[in-house]
Amino acid sequence: MNEIVMTQTRITTEPGNHAFDQLGKDTVLRAALRAGLGFPYECNSGGCGSCKFELLAGEVENLWPQAPGLTERDHRRGLLLACQCTASTDIRIKVRTTPECEPVIKPQRRCARFAAANDITHDIREFRFVTEGGADFLAGQYAMLAIPGVSTPRAYSMSNVGNSQGEWHFQIRRVAHGVATDKLFHHLHAGDEIEIDGPYGLAYLRPEVTRDIVCVAGGSGLAPMVSIARGAAQSGMLKTRQLHFFYGGRTPRDICGETFLRELPGYGDRIHFHPVVSLPGQEGDSPWSGETGFVHDAVRRSLGDGLPNFEFYFAGPPPMTQTLQEMLMVDHQVPFEQIHFDRFF
Repeated sequence: MNEIVMTQTRITTEPGNHAFDQLGKDTVLRAALRAGLGFPYECNSGGCGSCKFELLAGEVENLWPQAPGLTERDHRRGLLLACQCTASTDIRIKVRTTPECEPVIKPQRRCARFAAANDITHDIREFRFVTEGGADFLAGQYAMLAIPGVSTPRAYSMSNVGNSQGEWHFQIRRVAHGVATDKLFHHLHAGDEIEIDGPYGLAYLRPEVTRDIVCVAGGSGLAPMVSIARGAAQSGMLKTRQLHFFYGGRTPRDICGETFLRELPGYGDRIHFHPVVSLPGQEGDSPWSGETGFVHDAVRRSLGDGLPNFEFYFAGPPPMTQTLQEMLMVDHQVPFEQIHFDRFF
């Protein structure tokens, strides 16, 4: 019988002289996080550019040379993305690590079995997978799913909370002509297996913070915000805090999230749902009498001058997250430490 050879390379960082091994098909970034290193990152998918590094010695394979996370200036400087590079030899790299990026839970690869799915809206479906052992992650984090027939792993956020039963729930929005969502929505059957690699993400729930909580979601950003709300309720945080949950959709049929919040203790008392529609009155839609416009404006109207008194978590399309961040930090001087989101593109 032929033995499977697990490739291994050594990666050393400067400054700090940290050294760790890259095993198998890991990227430089995932190898660093598995080693517990505080390598800066957000999306893990080549879009945000947070994991840039300089190659000082050795050779790497660049999996996506044209990844949008690198600018023309980055290319001229010879910078690379750790989430899109694997070490071909032992390498030495220049990157400034930070304690804030050190993983609270080191990511692991797990074989997962598809258990069930249910529709949430016309284009969002919840997929449930089960792994051996516990599902160890923090509320608000995400995982990389390696789906058979899809060339690269996809990042999806968990909507449940960590548990000993090994349950991983993902609320995923169907993308037109999307290879990954086509496989998930149309070709996944009970008992099928995928690989879950995680957890990842820095926008997780901070239970030690005593401020009231604001969750803002748009589109498939629903999943991590539902996880944050569930985590806050499970930890007992909402016995002494308020939670405002804003969800922005294009039309009334896109609105969702309230069903999950109603299951939590304190709904209507300490948990408040604020749905917002940007395009009401579209042909075929139900009548809409609630808030209209953009979700960041609804946050400002509802919470007003008190915005600096809240802890913010948000997820959704890049224009939404960028606008919301600018409004909070520039217009209302909300400290950066009170704002939590992972950039996805």
